[in-house]
Amino acid sequence: MKKTWIAGLALGLALAAPAFAQDISVGVAGPMTGGEATFGRQLKNGAEQAVADINAAGGVMGKKLKLEVGDDACDPKQARSVGEKFGGMKLPVVVGHYCSSSSIPASEAYAEAGTLQITPASTNPTFTERGLWNTFRVCGRDDQQGSVAGQYIAKNYKGKNVAVIHDKTTYGKGLADETKKALNKAGAKEKLYESYNKGDKDFTALVSKLKRDNIDIVFVGGYHQEAGLILRQMRDQGMKTVLMAGDALADKEFASITGPAAEGVLFTFGPDPRNKATAKAIVDKFKAKNIDPEGYTLYTYAAFQIWKAAAEKAGTTDGKKVAAAIKAGTWDTVLGKIGYTAKGDITVIDYVVYKWDSKGNYAELATKPGS
Repeated sequence: MKKTWIAGLALGLALAAPAFAQDISVGVAGPMTGGEATFGRQLKNGAEQAVADINAAGGVMGKKLKLEVGDDACDPKQARSVGEKFGGMKLPVVVGHYCSSSSIPASEAYAEAGTLQITPASTNPTFTERGLWNTFRVCGRDDQQGSVAGQYIAKNYKGKNVAVIHDKTTYGKGLADETKKALNKAGAKEKLYESYNKGDKDFTALVSKLKRDNIDIVFVGGYHQEAGLILRQMRDQGMKTVLMAGDALADKEFASITGPAAEGVLFTFGPDPRNKATAKAIVDKFKAKNIDPEGYTLYTYAAFQIWKAAAEKAGTTDGKKVAAAIKAGTWDTVLGKIGYTAKGDITVIDYVVYKWDSKGNYAELATKPGS
């Protein structure tokens, strides 16, 4: 009897094995460790919920998804390694990365392997400007984001002393330069243009220059940790200079760095996806798990929605065929309807300006882009 039971169990496992083997492995990649790990968690949270919901609804073409997680720590070399690993696994799609300096080198490895890449967060224009077949994003671009920031500063700080600084990264310098360009086009001229190194902790020299030039508003092209430290060190010097930055401030960890000093800080980001009617049911699911789907969480969820719908429309997970389907269609997502240009950029962009308060919360200003 015991031998019969064991044989039956072995047979059952053998019969079950092909079903597991047919699962479709997909990837999410970003900074799961390092200084930007808070944004890696956003991507991972969005991916896990999307995969769970897709599987609960029957999977993709009848097959369940299995999520692979890649950590690039926002390091270009590590990102390339993740790209080569996932490419070697023949993943049909990877949603990621977060930092533009990671997405760009990884995209080349994905392209060679036939893997589609949809970034929820990388905003540097170069990502979609190189003519690669496999690059898509769910977010906007820095030439659009910088335009909103530059116009806002030019209008609301007319005649004031403006500084533009950046951390020399692909994202930071790119956004700072686009903001400077828009500022100059609007007839304003920055008094100071400076750079610093990502990872710096002591900004005494930089803050001294800002103080020397009586800067009224400083635009920071860079990430939340350094921006938070710059703000704190300005306040320690008694400076009331307003700090403005881009979408890299869209996480409450910024306030954990600055404390009440965050009050009045400005940043650009898309209209809060958590407030969209199309996202309500999913937002409720996150809240039930005590997860705040802020920042790029819902952008990541939307990327998986787009890929699933396009793959099913194409009748295949083949990267190039799904890419063609994505560009040819309009997709219903938690962010609303999304369509694509031939380059892989979304067709509707609507960056707005946010403001932090002293309690560690941020909200959209009651303005339109450029106002």
